[in-house]
Amino acid sequence: MRQPKSLTRRALLRAAASLAGPYVLAPGALGAADRPAPSNRVTVGFIGTGGQGIGRNLRGFLSQPDAQAVAVCDVDPAHLETARSITERYYSREMADGTFKGCAATHDFRDIIARPGIDAVCISTPDHWHALMSITAIRAGKDVICEKPTVTVQEGRLVADAVARYGTVFQTSTEDRSIAVYHRMAELVRNGRVGRLQRITVGLPSGPAQAGDPTPRPVPPGFDYDLWLGPAEWAPYCPDRIHSNFRWITDYSGGMLPDWGCHLFDTAQWANDTERTGPVEVEGTGRRHAGGLYDTFYEFRLKYRYAGGVELIVESTGPAIRFEGTDGWVGNKGWCAPVQASSPDILASRIGPSEVRLFTCPAGEHRNFLDCVKTRTDPYFPAEVGHRVSTLAHIGNIAMWTGRKLQWDPRAERFVGDPEADRYLARAMRAPWHL
Repeated sequence: MRQPKSLTRRALLRAAASLAGPYVLAPGALGAADRPAPSNRVTVGFIGTGGQGIGRNLRGFLSQPDAQAVAVCDVDPAHLETARSITERYYSREMADGTFKGCAATHDFRDIIARPGIDAVCISTPDHWHALMSITAIRAGKDVICEKPTVTVQEGRLVADAVARYGTVFQTSTEDRSIAVYHRMAELVRNGRVGRLQRITVGLPSGPAQAGDPTPRPVPPGFDYDLWLGPAEWAPYCPDRIHSNFRWITDYSGGMLPDWGCHLFDTAQWANDTERTGPVEVEGTGRRHAGGLYDTFYEFRLKYRYAGGVELIVESTGPAIRFEGTDGWVGNKGWCAPVQASSPDILASRIGPSEVRLFTCPAGEHRNFLDCVKTRTDPYFPAEVGHRVSTLAHIGNIAMWTGRKLQWDPRAERFVGDPEADRYLARAMRAPWHL
Protein backbone atom coordinates (compact mmCIF):
# COMPACT_ATOMS: atom_id res chain seq x y z
CA MET A 1 0.00 0.00 0.00
CA ARG A 2 1.54 3.30 -1.04
CA GLN A 3 1.15 6.41 1.02
CA PRO A 4 0.13 9.54 -0.86
CA LYS A 5 3.09 11.41 0.51
CA SER A 6 6.48 10.32 1.83
CA LEU A 7 6.75 10.64 5.61
CA THR A 8 9.96 12.40 6.54
CA ARG A 9 11.40 11.32 9.87
CA ARG A 10 13.47 14.46 10.17
CA ALA A 11 10.34 16.60 9.82
CA LEU A 12 8.83 14.69 12.73
CA LEU A 13 12.00 15.15 14.74
CA ARG A 14 11.99 18.88 14.08
CA ALA A 15 8.41 19.06 15.25
CA ALA A 16 9.24 17.08 18.36
CA ALA A 17 12.28 19.27 19.02
CA SER A 18 10.08 22.34 19.05
CA LEU A 19 8.38 20.87 22.13
CA ALA A 20 11.42 19.33 23.80
CA GLY A 21 13.18 21.48 26.36
CA PRO A 22 16.71 20.03 26.04
CA TYR A 23 16.95 21.15 22.39
CA VAL A 24 15.58 24.70 22.57
CA LEU A 25 17.54 26.37 25.34
CA ALA A 26 17.92 30.10 24.89
CA PRO A 27 21.29 31.63 23.97
CA GLY A 28 23.59 31.69 26.95
CA ALA A 29 21.04 29.81 29.06
CA LEU A 30 23.80 27.99 30.90
CA GLY A 31 26.11 30.54 32.44
CA ALA A 32 29.64 29.91 33.63
CA ALA A 33 28.39 29.01 37.10
CA ASP A 34 26.21 26.24 35.65
CA ARG A 35 28.91 24.58 33.55
CA PRO A 36 32.10 22.65 34.16
CA ALA A 37 35.31 24.53 33.54
CA PRO A 38 36.38 24.54 29.87
CA SER A 39 39.14 22.05 30.63
CA ASN A 40 36.54 19.57 31.86
CA ARG A 41 34.26 19.75 28.83
CA VAL A 42 34.25 17.39 25.84
CA THR A 43 35.08 19.49 22.78
CA VAL A 44 33.11 18.61 19.67
CA GLY A 45 33.49 19.48 15.98
CA PHE A 46 30.46 19.19 13.71
CA ILE A 47 30.73 17.87 10.14
CA GLY A 48 27.54 18.44 8.18
CA THR A 49 25.24 21.17 9.48
CA GLY A 50 22.07 20.78 7.46
CA GLY A 51 18.68 19.94 8.97
CA GLN A 52 19.73 16.98 11.12
CA GLY A 53 23.19 18.40 11.80
CA ILE A 54 21.75 21.57 13.32
CA GLY A 55 18.20 20.67 14.32
CA ARG A 56 19.09 17.63 16.39
CA ASN A 57 22.84 17.19 16.72
CA LEU A 58 24.29 20.67 17.19
CA ARG A 59 21.41 21.77 19.41
CA GLY A 60 21.53 18.44 21.21
CA PHE A 61 25.16 18.96 22.21
CA LEU A 62 24.69 22.65 22.99
CA SER A 63 22.13 21.59 25.59
CA GLN A 64 24.73 19.47 27.41
CA PRO A 65 26.68 21.52 29.98
CA ASP A 66 29.79 19.33 29.73
CA ALA A 67 30.07 19.62 25.93
CA GLN A 68 31.71 22.46 24.03
CA ALA A 69 31.01 23.06 20.33
CA VAL A 70 34.21 24.52 18.93
CA ALA A 71 34.05 24.10 15.14
CA VAL A 72 31.52 23.51 12.37
CA CYS A 73 31.84 22.31 8.78
CA ASP A 74 29.59 22.24 5.73
CA VAL A 75 30.08 22.50 1.97
CA ASP A 76 27.00 24.74 1.77
CA PRO A 77 27.97 28.25 2.96
CA ALA A 78 24.42 28.99 4.11
CA HIS A 79 24.36 25.92 6.37
CA LEU A 80 27.85 26.74 7.61
CA GLU A 81 27.00 30.30 8.57
CA THR A 82 23.79 29.23 10.29
CA ALA A 83 25.66 26.69 12.42
CA ARG A 84 28.40 29.16 13.33
CA SER A 85 25.86 31.83 14.20
CA ILE A 86 23.74 29.50 16.36
CA THR A 87 26.82 28.34 18.25
CA GLU A 88 28.16 31.81 18.92
CA ARG A 89 24.75 33.16 19.97
CA TYR A 90 24.39 30.26 22.35
CA TYR A 91 27.75 30.98 23.94
CA SER A 92 27.24 34.75 23.90
CA ARG A 93 27.60 35.09 27.65
CA GLU A 94 30.87 33.18 27.61
CA MET A 95 32.09 35.20 24.64
CA ALA A 96 31.43 38.37 26.62
CA ASP A 97 33.56 37.23 29.55
CA GLY A 98 36.30 35.89 27.28
CA THR A 99 35.98 32.18 28.14
CA PHE A 100 34.74 31.33 24.64
CA LYS A 101 36.82 32.58 21.71
CA GLY A 102 34.39 31.87 18.89
CA CYS A 103 33.38 28.99 16.67
CA ALA A 104 35.69 27.98 13.81
CA ALA A 105 33.95 27.39 10.46
CA THR A 106 35.27 25.51 7.40
CA HIS A 107 33.92 23.82 4.29
CA ASP A 108 36.45 20.94 4.46
CA PHE A 109 35.92 18.15 7.00
CA ARG A 110 39.67 17.46 7.09
CA ASP A 111 40.18 20.79 8.83
CA ILE A 112 37.89 19.65 11.64
CA ILE A 113 39.59 16.28 12.06
CA ALA A 114 43.09 17.80 12.00
CA ARG A 115 42.22 20.61 14.41
CA PRO A 116 44.05 20.32 17.76
CA GLY A 117 41.93 20.30 20.87
CA ILE A 118 38.89 18.52 19.42
CA ASP A 119 37.97 15.43 21.41
CA ALA A 120 35.10 14.18 19.26
CA VAL A 121 33.38 14.74 15.93
CA CYS A 122 29.69 14.57 15.11
CA ILE A 123 29.05 13.50 11.50
CA SER A 124 25.68 14.44 9.93
CA THR A 125 26.49 14.25 6.23
CA PRO A 126 24.89 12.18 3.44
CA ASP A 127 25.44 8.47 3.95
CA HIS A 128 28.14 7.98 1.30
CA TRP A 129 30.54 10.02 3.45
CA HIS A 130 29.92 8.28 6.79
CA ALA A 131 32.52 5.52 6.64
CA LEU A 132 35.32 7.57 5.14
CA MET A 133 34.88 10.47 7.57
CA SER A 134 34.44 8.17 10.57
CA ILE A 135 37.55 6.12 9.84
CA THR A 136 39.61 9.25 9.14
CA ALA A 137 38.54 10.68 12.49
CA ILE A 138 39.16 7.39 14.32
CA ARG A 139 42.69 7.19 12.93
CA ALA A 140 43.26 10.75 14.10
CA GLY A 141 42.36 9.79 17.67
CA LYS A 142 38.87 11.34 17.78
CA ASP A 143 35.79 9.75 19.27
CA VAL A 144 32.87 9.70 16.83
CA ILE A 145 29.11 10.04 16.87
CA CYS A 146 27.84 9.47 13.34
CA GLU A 147 24.41 9.33 11.76
CA LYS A 148 23.40 5.94 10.41
CA PRO A 149 23.95 4.18 8.02
CA THR A 150 26.87 3.19 5.81
CA VAL A 151 26.20 2.58 2.10
CA THR A 152 27.68 -0.93 1.84
CA VAL A 153 28.27 -3.93 4.08
CA GLN A 154 32.04 -3.63 3.52
CA GLU A 155 32.12 -0.01 4.71
CA GLY A 156 30.23 -0.90 7.87
CA ARG A 157 32.65 -3.71 8.62
CA LEU A 158 35.64 -1.39 8.14
CA VAL A 159 34.16 1.16 10.56
CA ALA A 160 33.41 -1.46 13.21
CA ASP A 161 36.90 -2.96 12.86
CA ALA A 162 38.56 0.47 13.13
CA VAL A 163 36.60 1.23 16.30
CA ALA A 164 37.75 -2.06 17.84
CA ARG A 165 41.36 -1.57 16.75
CA TYR A 166 41.76 2.00 18.02
CA GLY A 167 39.61 1.76 21.15
CA THR A 168 37.35 4.55 19.91
CA VAL A 169 34.06 5.49 21.51
CA PHE A 170 31.61 5.35 18.60
CA GLN A 171 27.90 6.08 18.79
CA THR A 172 25.58 5.22 15.90
CA SER A 173 23.43 8.32 16.20
CA THR A 174 19.79 7.37 16.53
CA GLU A 175 17.33 8.17 19.28
CA ASP A 176 15.13 5.06 19.33
CA ARG A 177 17.01 3.21 22.07
CA SER A 178 16.32 6.15 24.38
CA ILE A 179 12.58 6.20 23.56
CA ALA A 180 10.58 4.41 26.24
CA VAL A 181 8.12 2.57 23.96
CA TYR A 182 10.86 0.83 21.94
CA HIS A 183 12.92 -0.01 24.99
CA ARG A 184 9.80 -1.40 26.68
CA MET A 185 8.87 -3.62 23.73
CA ALA A 186 12.38 -5.00 23.44
CA GLU A 187 12.53 -5.87 27.15
CA LEU A 188 9.11 -7.53 27.11
CA VAL A 189 10.09 -9.72 24.19
CA ARG A 190 13.55 -10.54 25.51
CA ASN A 191 11.99 -11.64 28.80
CA GLY A 192 9.49 -13.98 27.16
CA ARG A 193 6.29 -12.07 27.76
CA VAL A 194 4.98 -13.11 24.31
CA GLY A 195 6.36 -16.63 24.67
CA ARG A 196 8.76 -17.92 22.05
CA LEU A 197 9.18 -15.22 19.41
CA GLN A 198 8.04 -16.36 15.97
CA ARG A 199 7.47 -13.34 13.79
CA ILE A 200 8.37 -9.66 13.65
CA THR A 201 6.63 -7.25 11.31
CA VAL A 202 8.05 -3.82 10.56
CA GLY A 203 6.19 -1.12 8.67
CA LEU A 204 8.12 1.74 7.06
CA PRO A 205 7.02 4.81 5.11
CA SER A 206 7.11 4.60 1.34
CA GLY A 207 9.61 6.65 -0.62
CA PRO A 208 8.88 9.76 -2.67
CA ALA A 209 6.04 9.59 -5.18
CA GLN A 210 7.99 11.73 -7.67
CA ALA A 211 11.14 10.59 -9.46
CA GLY A 212 13.17 13.77 -9.07
CA ASP A 213 14.34 16.22 -11.72
CA PRO A 214 17.83 15.38 -13.10
CA THR A 215 18.12 18.58 -15.17
CA PRO A 216 21.62 20.04 -14.62
CA ARG A 217 21.77 23.46 -12.99
CA PRO A 218 24.60 25.86 -12.18
CA VAL A 219 26.28 25.16 -8.88
CA PRO A 220 25.29 27.86 -6.35
CA PRO A 221 28.06 30.35 -5.47
CA GLY A 222 30.29 29.10 -2.69
CA PHE A 223 28.84 25.58 -2.67
CA ASP A 224 31.70 23.03 -2.85
CA TYR A 225 29.86 20.53 -5.00
CA ASP A 226 32.92 18.40 -5.77
CA LEU A 227 33.47 17.89 -2.07
CA TRP A 228 29.78 17.15 -1.58
CA LEU A 229 30.12 14.32 -4.14
CA GLY A 230 33.39 13.19 -2.60
CA PRO A 231 33.84 9.42 -3.07
CA ALA A 232 30.67 9.07 -5.17
CA GLU A 233 30.69 9.05 -8.97
CA TRP A 234 30.75 12.44 -10.64
CA ALA A 235 27.27 13.62 -11.61
CA PRO A 236 25.94 17.03 -12.68
CA TYR A 237 24.60 19.33 -10.00
CA CYS A 238 20.83 19.64 -9.60
CA PRO A 239 18.79 20.72 -6.56
CA ASP A 240 16.92 17.38 -6.39
CA ARG A 241 20.23 15.56 -5.86
CA ILE A 242 21.50 17.32 -2.74
CA HIS A 243 20.56 17.93 0.89
CA SER A 244 17.71 15.69 2.13
CA ASN A 245 17.11 14.27 -1.37
CA PHE A 246 20.35 12.28 -1.32
CA ARG A 247 18.67 9.29 0.37
CA TRP A 248 16.62 8.47 -2.74
CA ILE A 249 19.73 8.00 -4.93
CA THR A 250 21.75 4.78 -4.78
CA ASP A 251 25.10 6.56 -5.18
CA TYR A 252 24.57 8.25 -1.81
CA SER A 253 22.16 6.04 0.16
CA GLY A 254 19.62 3.24 -0.20
CA GLY A 255 16.15 4.71 0.23
CA MET A 256 13.74 4.08 3.08
CA LEU A 257 15.32 0.78 4.15
CA PRO A 258 18.50 2.35 5.57
CA ASP A 259 16.77 5.63 6.48
CA TRP A 260 13.69 4.80 8.57
CA GLY A 261 14.49 1.09 8.44
CA CYS A 262 17.62 1.34 10.55
CA HIS A 263 15.55 2.69 13.43
CA LEU A 264 12.92 -0.03 13.57
CA PHE A 265 15.35 -2.74 12.43
CA ASP A 266 17.37 -1.92 15.52
CA THR A 267 14.38 -2.46 17.79
CA ALA A 268 13.70 -5.74 15.97
CA GLN A 269 17.27 -6.99 16.41
CA TRP A 270 17.39 -5.74 20.01
CA ALA A 271 14.24 -7.66 20.95
CA ASN A 272 15.34 -10.74 18.98
CA ASP A 273 18.76 -10.82 20.71
CA THR A 274 20.50 -10.74 17.33
CA GLU A 275 22.27 -7.39 17.70
CA ARG A 276 25.68 -8.74 16.70
CA THR A 277 24.63 -11.19 14.03
CA GLY A 278 21.81 -11.22 11.49
CA PRO A 279 19.39 -13.28 9.42
CA VAL A 280 20.36 -16.24 7.25
CA GLU A 281 17.93 -15.65 4.39
CA VAL A 282 16.29 -12.71 2.62
CA GLU A 283 13.92 -12.26 -0.29
CA GLY A 284 11.75 -9.41 -1.48
CA THR A 285 10.23 -7.31 -4.19
CA GLY A 286 9.96 -3.57 -4.68
CA ARG A 287 9.09 -0.78 -7.07
CA ARG A 288 11.39 1.90 -8.46
CA HIS A 289 10.61 4.87 -10.67
CA ALA A 290 11.01 4.15 -14.38
CA GLY A 291 12.83 7.42 -15.03
CA GLY A 292 14.09 10.54 -13.33
CA LEU A 293 16.75 10.92 -10.68
CA TYR A 294 15.56 8.77 -7.78
CA ASP A 295 16.45 5.11 -8.25
CA THR A 296 15.94 3.54 -4.80
CA PHE A 297 12.89 1.41 -4.02
CA TYR A 298 9.93 3.53 -2.97
CA GLU A 299 7.68 0.52 -2.26
CA PHE A 300 8.87 -2.84 -0.96
CA ARG A 301 8.00 -6.09 0.77
CA LEU A 302 10.79 -8.18 2.26
CA LYS A 303 11.01 -11.37 4.28
CA TYR A 304 14.06 -12.27 6.36
CA ARG A 305 14.58 -15.52 8.26
CA TYR A 306 16.86 -15.99 11.27
CA ALA A 307 18.67 -19.22 12.19
CA GLY A 308 16.28 -19.81 15.09
CA GLY A 309 13.29 -19.67 12.76
CA VAL A 310 12.08 -16.14 13.53
CA GLU A 311 10.71 -14.32 10.49
CA LEU A 312 11.05 -10.57 9.93
CA ILE A 313 8.55 -9.08 7.47
CA VAL A 314 9.14 -5.53 6.22
CA GLU A 315 6.60 -3.54 4.21
CA SER A 316 6.15 0.06 3.06
CA THR A 317 2.86 0.51 4.90
CA GLY A 318 3.76 3.24 7.40
CA PRO A 319 5.76 3.22 10.67
CA ALA A 320 4.88 0.25 12.88
CA ILE A 321 6.45 -2.72 14.64
CA ARG A 322 4.93 -5.90 16.08
CA PHE A 323 6.38 -8.96 17.80
CA GLU A 324 4.32 -12.16 17.67
CA GLY A 325 5.09 -15.14 19.88
CA THR A 326 3.54 -18.38 21.03
CA ASP A 327 1.81 -16.62 23.95
CA GLY A 328 0.73 -13.31 22.43
CA TRP A 329 1.98 -10.18 20.73
CA VAL A 330 3.25 -6.69 21.52
CA GLY A 331 3.81 -3.71 19.22
CA ASN A 332 2.71 -0.27 18.14
CA LYS A 333 1.50 1.48 15.01
CA GLY A 334 2.90 4.93 14.33
CA TRP A 335 6.23 6.45 15.33
CA CYS A 336 6.50 6.53 19.16
CA ALA A 337 2.87 5.43 19.47
CA PRO A 338 1.83 3.76 22.75
CA VAL A 339 2.67 0.12 23.22
CA GLN A 340 -0.19 -2.30 22.56
CA ALA A 341 -0.40 -5.99 23.37
CA SER A 342 -2.64 -9.01 23.05
CA SER A 343 -3.46 -8.93 26.76
CA PRO A 344 -3.47 -6.41 29.64
CA ASP A 345 -1.15 -8.74 31.57
CA ILE A 346 1.62 -8.21 29.01
CA LEU A 347 1.24 -4.43 29.16
CA ALA A 348 1.27 -4.40 32.97
CA SER A 349 4.16 -6.84 33.29
CA ARG A 350 7.15 -5.76 35.37
CA ILE A 351 10.70 -6.69 34.50
CA GLY A 352 12.19 -8.28 37.58
CA PRO A 353 15.66 -7.55 39.00
CA SER A 354 16.99 -10.93 37.84
CA GLU A 355 15.61 -10.62 34.31
CA VAL A 356 17.18 -9.11 31.18
CA ARG A 357 17.58 -5.34 31.57
CA LEU A 358 18.54 -3.64 28.32
CA PHE A 359 20.99 -0.75 28.51
CA THR A 360 19.56 2.61 27.53
CA CYS A 361 19.89 6.31 28.29
CA PRO A 362 16.55 8.14 28.48
CA ALA A 363 18.33 11.47 28.01
CA GLY A 364 19.28 10.47 24.45
CA GLU A 365 22.22 9.61 22.24
CA HIS A 366 24.18 12.84 22.86
CA ARG A 367 24.11 12.48 26.65
CA ASN A 368 24.99 8.80 26.38
CA PHE A 369 27.89 9.54 24.02
CA LEU A 370 29.40 12.15 26.35
CA ASP A 371 29.12 9.81 29.34
CA CYS A 372 30.89 7.06 27.39
CA VAL A 373 33.64 9.40 26.16
CA LYS A 374 34.44 9.99 29.83
CA THR A 375 34.17 6.36 30.97
CA ARG A 376 35.62 4.82 27.77
CA THR A 377 32.74 2.35 27.55
CA ASP A 378 30.48 1.43 24.64
CA PRO A 379 27.45 3.68 24.02
CA TYR A 380 23.99 2.19 23.71
CA PHE A 381 24.31 1.86 19.92
CA PRO A 382 27.97 0.97 19.24
CA ALA A 383 29.57 0.54 15.84
CA GLU A 384 29.21 -3.25 15.60
CA VAL A 385 25.52 -3.15 16.46
CA GLY A 386 24.92 -0.25 14.08
CA HIS A 387 26.74 -2.11 11.31
CA ARG A 388 24.54 -5.18 11.75
CA VAL A 389 21.41 -3.04 11.55
CA SER A 390 22.61 -1.33 8.36
CA THR A 391 23.41 -4.76 6.93
CA LEU A 392 19.72 -5.70 7.14
CA ALA A 393 18.93 -2.76 4.87
CA HIS A 394 21.78 -3.50 2.47
CA ILE A 395 21.02 -7.18 1.94
CA GLY A 396 17.32 -6.34 1.57
CA ASN A 397 18.14 -3.97 -1.26
CA ILE A 398 20.46 -6.56 -2.82
CA ALA A 399 17.69 -9.17 -2.75
CA MET A 400 15.43 -6.76 -4.64
CA TRP A 401 18.20 -5.80 -7.09
CA THR A 402 18.95 -9.44 -7.92
CA GLY A 403 15.29 -10.49 -7.85
CA ARG A 404 15.84 -13.76 -5.99
CA LYS A 405 15.95 -15.34 -2.55
CA LEU A 406 19.43 -15.07 -1.06
CA GLN A 407 21.15 -17.11 1.64
CA TRP A 408 23.23 -14.94 3.99
CA ASP A 409 26.13 -15.99 6.22
CA PRO A 410 26.18 -13.42 9.06
CA ARG A 411 29.51 -14.68 10.37
CA ALA A 412 31.40 -14.41 7.08
CA GLU A 413 29.21 -11.48 5.92
CA ARG A 414 28.87 -13.03 2.49
CA PHE A 415 26.07 -14.58 0.48
CA VAL A 416 26.20 -18.34 0.28
CA GLY A 417 27.21 -19.57 -3.17
CA ASP A 418 26.27 -16.34 -4.92
CA PRO A 419 29.27 -14.35 -6.18
CA GLU A 420 26.97 -12.09 -8.23
CA ALA A 421 25.15 -10.93 -5.12
CA ASP A 422 28.48 -10.56 -3.30
CA ARG A 423 29.53 -7.91 -5.81
CA TYR A 424 26.98 -5.55 -4.24
CA LEU A 425 28.65 -5.76 -0.83
CA ALA A 426 31.29 -3.16 -1.72
CA ARG A 427 31.77 -0.34 -4.19
CA ALA A 428 34.70 1.63 -5.57
CA MET A 429 35.35 5.22 -4.50
CA ARG A 430 36.06 8.07 -6.87
CA ALA A 431 39.73 9.07 -6.84
CA PRO A 432 41.47 10.32 -4.80
CA TRP A 433 39.19 9.06 -2.03
CA HIS A 434 39.81 5.62 -0.58
CA LEU A 435 39.65 3.61 2.63
